[in-house]
Amino acid sequence: MSMQTTHEILVRTKAASCALASVGQADKERLLLCMADSLLAHEGDILAANARDMAASAGVITPVMADRLLLTDKRIAGMAQGVRDVAHLPDPVGEVLSEVTRPNGMVIRKVRVPFGLIAIIYESRPNVTSDAVALALRSGNACVLRCGKEAHATCLAVMAALKAGIAAAEIPGVSPDCINLLEDTSRASATELMTADGLVDLLIPRGGAGLIRACVENATVPCIQTGTGICHVYVDKSADLDMAVRIMVNAKTSRPSVCNAAEVCLVHRAVAADFLPRLRAAVVDERTARGEVPVELRLDSTAAAIIPGTPAGERDFDTEFLDYILAVRVVDSLEDAVSHIACHSTGHSECIVTSDADAARRFTAAVDSAAVYVNVSTRFTDGGEFGLGCEMGISTQKLHARGPMGLCELTTYKYIVTGNGQIR
Repeated sequence: MSMQTTHEILVRTKAASCALASVGQADKERLLLCMADSLLAHEGDILAANARDMAASAGVITPVMADRLLLTDKRIAGMAQGVRDVAHLPDPVGEVLSEVTRPNGMVIRKVRVPFGLIAIIYESRPNVTSDAVALALRSGNACVLRCGKEAHATCLAVMAALKAGIAAAEIPGVSPDCINLLEDTSRASATELMTADGLVDLLIPRGGAGLIRACVENATVPCIQTGTGICHVYVDKSADLDMAVRIMVNAKTSRPSVCNAAEVCLVHRAVAADFLPRLRAAVVDERTARGEVPVELRLDSTAAAIIPGTPAGERDFDTEFLDYILAVRVVDSLEDAVSHIACHSTGHSECIVTSDADAARRFTAAVDSAAVYVNVSTRFTDGGEFGLGCEMGISTQKLHARGPMGLCELTTYKYIVTGNGQIR
């Protein structure tokens, strides 16, 4: 079978998108539940494809990135549950955002509607395939996905299962062609999505800094900037230090390859001598003793005078490590921490650990990121944890969408104006 071009896939998907805008809530729910069942029914095919991708990537990608690529029966069950969770969420399409009756009797309603065709570019996380499709269809959108080459066999198997679910649902007018995965994984296909004016209504890139930068610089279609995550945890002078250690361990080590993992720890000078040895014991010594990967601490000069570690380089506070590496800086005040975050953050997620309500208020008011936490790990910046079912990505920009992007963020609106013959 000859490979379909990106343009051909886009045209086919766009044509199939038209029917989705009028599909009712009950039918969309049925559609997603059938897709969830199909994921489980095709588990063997998906795992076999994933094994091929894992074998091809061995020694090519880091162990942390390999974990992002790996699927297990448990992870596939989680993917299916994520689709079910989205199926049961309230339908945003048709929601009346506002309604006003003008003096001439004309009624103006502002109503949520789908975008149409959403394109998603992502890298080595196959679960994004089912998350993106579920969110797109539940919000009345068709979608075209472009994954990384290292995950293509897996994503193709997941997409086949989802398409089989759509066919099994037998929703009138809804074709399996409303979702598609690009066959071309080259840079050219990504560029074509970025410039597919008239076909792509919204582009969402999910990946590293290079991908995000390429989309922002080259896209001629509407594009949502999603997060690289240089996320900070600031340990204030009034912090409960035991809590601070627990939060820091979770934020850094629970899954270091994701965008909501902490990359920087800022510590108030007043507690640095007490906190930093505790931090090192938890993320280096205890992990080593348990046979786990220790965290490499990259320390500024003040921190290095308190605990051993690697001297921080010029770029360490501007790097999304996505690995067991943590940059550490000692700061003189809350204002110093806020200033550091303003200079180095990517606007994703930041946390303050403090017992001082006024310090919490000042921090949350001053820090300009999509999610700001008080005594909570940054790892909670996630659509599922926010009650959105799953998410299309974490938006780090401010227009249209910010933070985890759920169903509402995949809609726009139009005005519906009703009258009885008014003229101007």
